[in-house]
Amino acid sequence: MLAKQFSEVIRDYRRLRAVVPLGPLRGKKEYDRAVGLLDDILDEIGEDEKHPMADLADAISVFVEKYEAEHVPASGAKPEAVLRFLMREHGLRQSDLPEIGSQGVVSEVLAGKRELNARQIKRLAKRFGVSPAVFI
Repeated sequence: MLAKQFSEVIRDYRRLRAVVPLGPLRGKKEYDRAVGLLDDILDEIGEDEKHPMADLADAISVFVEKYEAEHVPASGAKPEAVLRFLMREHGLRQSDLPEIGSQGVVSEVLAGKRELNARQIKRLAKRFGVSPAVFI
C-alpha cells in the first residue's frame, strides 16, 4: 500500500475507533459502549444478513463475547461459584464482604453449606454491578 493511502487508512481507522469499539475491550465502560452499539446495529439490521452493517455487528460481537468470557460469570453457575468468580475478579477476601456477614458466614456460602438470602443477594448485586439473578 502506498504511504499516502496508508496514512489515510490510519486516519480513517482512528475516526472509526472513536465511534466503534473495534478491538479488545479494556474495561466495563468500553464493554457497555460496545453492547449498546451492537444493540443499536442489530435493531437497525434485524434479520438481514446482507445488510452493510452485518459484518460490523459480527466483529463487535466477537469482542463482546471475549470480554464476557473473561469478565462475566457464566449463567446457570451455582451462586457460590459466581461469588468466588467475582471475588477473584475484584481481588477480594472473605473478610471483604460485609454484605454477606462475618467471614464464617462467607466461608459457609462459598462451601455451599449456606444459601444467600434476598438481602445479601440485593447487596452483592449492587456492589458488583450485576443482576441479582446471577446469585439465584
